[in-house]
Amino acid sequence: MIRHTLFPCLLVTAVTGCAAVPLEQASSLSSYESLAPVKSRFRKANYMVSAEDVKVAKTVYIEPTKVSDMAAPSIKKSSDRALVANMVSRGLCVGVSDRFQVVDNREDADLIVHATVTRIVPTNTTAAGVSTAAALGATIAQSSVPVPRIPLGLGGLSVEGEATTREGKQVAALVWAKGASLLTGPRVSQVGDAYSLAEKFGDDFSKMLITGKTPYKGLPRLPSGQKIMSSLGGKPKYRACEKFGRSPFLMDAVASQVGAPPSWTDKSAPEQVYASIPQPPE
Repeated sequence: MIRHTLFPCLLVTAVTGCAAVPLEQASSLSSYESLAPVKSRFRKANYMVSAEDVKVAKTVYIEPTKVSDMAAPSIKKSSDRALVANMVSRGLCVGVSDRFQVVDNREDADLIVHATVTRIVPTNTTAAGVSTAAALGATIAQSSVPVPRIPLGLGGLSVEGEATTREGKQVAALVWAKGASLLTGPRVSQVGDAYSLAEKFGDDFSKMLITGKTPYKGLPRLPSGQKIMSSLGGKPKYRACEKFGRSPFLMDAVASQVGAPPSWTDKSAPEQVYASIPQPPE
């Protein structure tokens, strides 16, 4: 019975991930009425963007990402929740820097961007540890066949975010969810998968702001020079992004190979900044 259950899960995970991550709303957006569903095999999303409004904007302020009270209880350590939230913020800041100037004060910004983590599906640390051990064993044995991750206990992440004008007009919004797949490197941490996925929300949202349309159509673009530099741990294009820390690229690349928690290498998330927001009333 277990074999029959795991086999289809293995096939699905290889493409989309077996982690069931629903789209969540934490009432942090000014409106959900204009959001349209996205058809994608790799993520769930609802979005809206006003091309005219984002086209005329030149400056952006990124608020620190919050964690909703719906998401907080699933992760034991507040520092781990802060780590995921900070990665969302970093991804947003680096992403929008491709076209907008990121400023330190919201009073100087044409657009204010904020995001909220609405759900974190915990990574099963035992399963992640077994997967890491198997992969390391294959490496030691010099096997050329990649070892797939065990399709059990995969984590995931749901986030919602929006961009508004200084007057509070919503010009872009994204409600987003994605689960880990066999291709997501296992890390022995409850937020191992959520941390790996957090930057992807930032990429999707910033692409939507830059293009003024859905980020899920068209051919993938090569990353810009500033984005490559930032991903390697270099100085961000704008000073305002420094508050979210720099990517621990080299150290994290080594740590991830042995399944080490992201908290071992990424120390840039101040817990007091990433406080939870209240759960919306039922």
